[in-house]
Amino acid sequence: MKYDMKSMKAEEFINDEEILATVAYAQEHKDDIELIDNIIEKAKLRKGLSHREASVLLACDNEEKIKEIYDLAEQIKKDFYGNRIVLFAPLYLSNYCVNGCLYCPYHMKNKHIPRKKLSQEEVAKEVIALQDMGHKRLAIEAGEDPVNNPIEYILECINTIYSIKHKNGAIRRVNVNIAATTVENYRKLRDAGIGTYILFQETYHKKNYEILHPTGPKHDYDYHTEAMDRAMEGGIDDVGIGVLFGLDNYQYEFAGLLMHAEHLEAVHGVGPHTISVPRVKKADDIDPNEFDNSLSDEMFCKIAACIRIAVPYTGMIISTRETPQVREKIIRLGVSQISGGSRTSVGGYAEEERPHDTEQFDVSDNRTLDEVVNWLMRAGYIPSFCTACYREGRTGDRFMSLCKSGQIQNCCHPNALMTLKEFLIDYATEDTRKLGEEMIEKEIGNIPKEKVREIVRERLVKIEQGDRDFRF
Repeated sequence: MKYDMKSMKAEEFINDEEILATVAYAQEHKDDIELIDNIIEKAKLRKGLSHREASVLLACDNEEKIKEIYDLAEQIKKDFYGNRIVLFAPLYLSNYCVNGCLYCPYHMKNKHIPRKKLSQEEVAKEVIALQDMGHKRLAIEAGEDPVNNPIEYILECINTIYSIKHKNGAIRRVNVNIAATTVENYRKLRDAGIGTYILFQETYHKKNYEILHPTGPKHDYDYHTEAMDRAMEGGIDDVGIGVLFGLDNYQYEFAGLLMHAEHLEAVHGVGPHTISVPRVKKADDIDPNEFDNSLSDEMFCKIAACIRIAVPYTGMIISTRETPQVREKIIRLGVSQISGGSRTSVGGYAEEERPHDTEQFDVSDNRTLDEVVNWLMRAGYIPSFCTACYREGRTGDRFMSLCKSGQIQNCCHPNALMTLKEFLIDYATEDTRKLGEEMIEKEIGNIPKEKVREIVRERLVKIEQGDRDFRF
């Protein structure tokens, strides 16, 4: 197989020989300061880096250069996304699954985990619980099971989620993280009004992928890896990729991840809307120590920084798999979205106490959404519940052109402030509300256009008076 980023065949756009050559090249040149300086200078242009260039930066262990990489990643994130952090929550619909994935407790052979699938009434209860927390954006999750979780069930759940209006609550964007499917089903998801379609590759190493997925439809590496192309063909132009770090060599996964982004940009004219960086975590019958590719917190942070430099326009996601300490470190290096108040069990939000028997993985950050919002503001970030771009049709290449031009500051920044104001009035504790009001007053001054600043001030007053859902 020959490497070809424009090929529609998985083994050609994610080419094993090219990845191995990239990793070897990076190791060979990790101490070449002149080359590293040239790559950093190229990265400063905010046009991104190739997988090979970024791999050299990842391999570099010169402390002075690593600091330059971290500082640049932080600055690029500010240039494209400002100091906003978008908040979301996962919603687990069903843990029925026919696959045999070795790293997930939902695998078919796990006979002692209770299997559960939410009815539409239970979906509604979950949504109300999430709305009562203050969430506006969800990522729905379900195991792969054509009998228990067919596409019709997923579509019905999406319809239910969007239909629930409770007090001042509303879920305004539903992202979907379900198994690879057909072009026809992707069209159905698009027509249902989803936001981003998310699918983690788990690992780009084909041989190990097949070992880790011994049974079930997910065993088909090519079908899984080519899913985003089918999603794009089905009209979904916001897609999110990611790998599960710890399953394979991180240098290999890093190069494969960037090659996937390059492929999407080359073929479809738009790269991934988001890139996620989850790590293998403990869960039911899963011990992460069984996988010998775990990586340190420091390397995890370095990977995030290098992704931000290489793919400057993408949203980067970190979940509650990580501890508050790791999230605090990594968030400044390029992360633009985080989950908050998450429960990874089926039906977990409607329960007062967090249930553990159906969790997909252990949650390491157990803070409430209010506590996460409070923490973000104390760290200088604007917690954003904005969903405007999707609802205004700014998806795919339209969002990317907005992001790359820097005009995002005149829409996303004010939208973040207005959605934060809603949260403060409807859901926040007194301390969080006080912090938030101070932040909003300060951050209005950072909106570039005076006319936009005036409109925001007028709308903030209207929000105080009971109006909701303003957006640019």
